[in-house]
Amino acid sequence: MAKILVVDDEADLEVLIKQKFRQKIRQNEYEFVFAMNGRHALEQLLEHKDIDMVLSDINMPEMDGLTLLTKIGEQNSLLKSVIVSAYGDMDNIRTAMNRGAFDFVTKPVNFADLEITIDKTIRHVHQLRETLKAVKENNILKMYVDETVLNFMGGKEIEKALVENEIQEGSVCFIDICGFTSISENQPADVVVELLNAYFDIMVMEIIKENGMVDKFMGDAVMATFRGDFHLDRAIDACLAIRNQIKNSGITDTSKGYSPEVSIGINTGDMVWGNIGSKTLKRLDYTVIGDTVNVAARLQASANKNQILISDKCYEKVKDSFKCNEVGMLKLKNKQSPLLAYEVVE
Repeated sequence: MAKILVVDDEADLEVLIKQKFRQKIRQNEYEFVFAMNGRHALEQLLEHKDIDMVLSDINMPEMDGLTLLTKIGEQNSLLKSVIVSAYGDMDNIRTAMNRGAFDFVTKPVNFADLEITIDKTIRHVHQLRETLKAVKENNILKMYVDETVLNFMGGKEIEKALVENEIQEGSVCFIDICGFTSISENQPADVVVELLNAYFDIMVMEIIKENGMVDKFMGDAVMATFRGDFHLDRAIDACLAIRNQIKNSGITDTSKGYSPEVSIGINTGDMVWGNIGSKTLKRLDYTVIGDTVNVAARLQASANKNQILISDKCYEKVKDSFKCNEVGMLKLKNKQSPLLAYEVVE
């Protein structure tokens, strides 16, 4: 549903809007909020945080539409405004555009044209929000630099997003390439990097297929996270595929007789998701922390070659979907009590 703030001191416009868009309103495609002037509009924006766009007149008492445009630009750079006014001269259009108006519609209003303009504006706002989400989650953009770049990418809204943290359920995997240290110590740097990147590419492809995120590359290991529907099932599917693809990749160091194998630990539960790092360096990672993450890392450290270990809590959630064998009680580093672990077979 699109939520739209209409700002106009003409009371009959509210009636017209409700009449012309009654079908959209009934079908929950549009929801309208009304204000009589710019000052009232700012109050409505404080009360309704989920407004997507603003339709505003120019000539209004107390605060006109052009002043309102400036205020909106200062407070919320993602909120887009369309001017709806009888003052359709070029000076007013240019002033409105310079103050951040997304589009301009003249009165008397052609409601078919207005509907097209609303839909175009809403699509643009949603695209901006998806971009903002990608900035937070996409690993390509996980390194944030100075505020010049932040302002270029969205200013205060981006900066606000970078400090928003949450506790949310998800699954986390640690995938280590077994025995790769010996290769890195005995081969030229170019050979080491080429081999490692080839293995990482395989892992990344399988993680992406299951809508997971590569959280970070750590030496010759990968940390990946999954959330949303069936996040644990998708994490296990990705790891099973990675184990098979790596084993059968044919990407080997023939001079040393090295064939790649992986050891994997998976865990699920509540985790802290947030931007963690150094504000001084202006370098932050959008990542996860908490006991759930620590246990996954410890399980990976306990896993043998080609072994995928999960906790008993994971096993209870997926035992009907995957074949698992009990491994037994494991004493994990920095954990007081042993943990019952299972191996995912297929």
